[in-house]
Amino acid sequence: MKTHAAAYALAAVVLAALVLLALALGRYPVSVVQLATLALDKLGGTRPLAPMIATVVLDIRGPRVLSAVLVGASLAAAGTAFQGMFRNPLVSPDILGVSSGAALGAVLAIFLSLGAVAVQAFAFAGGLAAVVLVYLIGSRLRGHDPLLALVLTGVLIGTLLGSAIALLTYLADPSNQLPAITFWLLGSLASIAPRDLAIAAPLALLGLVPMLLLRWRMNLLALPDDEARALGVDTRRLRAVVVAAATLMTAASVAIGGIIGWVGLLVPHAARLVVGPDFGRLLPLAMLIGAAFLLAVDTLCRTVAPIEVPPGVLTAFIGTPFFLWLFAASRRSW
Repeated sequence: MKTHAAAYALAAVVLAALVLLALALGRYPVSVVQLATLALDKLGGTRPLAPMIATVVLDIRGPRVLSAVLVGASLAAAGTAFQGMFRNPLVSPDILGVSSGAALGAVLAIFLSLGAVAVQAFAFAGGLAAVVLVYLIGSRLRGHDPLLALVLTGVLIGTLLGSAIALLTYLADPSNQLPAITFWLLGSLASIAPRDLAIAAPLALLGLVPMLLLRWRMNLLALPDDEARALGVDTRRLRAVVVAAATLMTAASVAIGGIIGWVGLLVPHAARLVVGPDFGRLLPLAMLIGAAFLLAVDTLCRTVAPIEVPPGVLTAFIGTPFFLWLFAASRRSW
């Protein structure tokens, strides 16, 4: 237990340090002293601060830092839940087609030349609709393992939605619609406003609540259905609640940040190596690591080069060797 508490404390400290670093770094650097002065000023202190610094920290970098924390934690939580439920280490939050559905919704909104709010709304609705379709089809395939049916249905529906995305991309106006579609599909946290966080954060928290309340039952989903039912758990209903909660968190994240891969696949493995497979201990650590990982990646994306690198690209470059290292370092069965 002391080891687990130390892991939580270390992850929280690293996340806090990365938040300060992300607020300080950029084309307009802000020192730690200036950050402290700004905090004191907002808490009722008497030391005035230059308006430029307040604008950079509170209006530009602040929402972006909070969005990276929110998206990273949400994707990590969804990936942890899905990997445990499907008993598969290769499962990620988009296994049931939520990313493909959200991408199709966003691409359709861009193709129709709608505004930014409509793009996010279409993306969120598309992600939810895709998972509902997958779940309705997969749950009605009798004579098959229910988990395998959901996974295969998710892959098939995701492929179909990907074809629709490709068609809209081909038909899009290359002068303005095509660049916007490409930019959204690569993922970005650059244009997130406080209004976006005010909408996405409650939705993500709404999906997190069932996971926290049912965390002890989540462990039973790793058992065969017959054994779980013998222990008094309705696996079908519990599975539906988990799918709904994880989908809500993923759809809210994808709607504001686009498609950012590897977080929901990589982070649960890293957390599992530290605290083991128990979902009650695994979920909070995975969320802390996921928030820190995406925040570090996003900070690198906007500071490592003169032009901003999409986080979806950098997570793949970082995640691939790190995942191989985790796989080699693990000496026990998943």
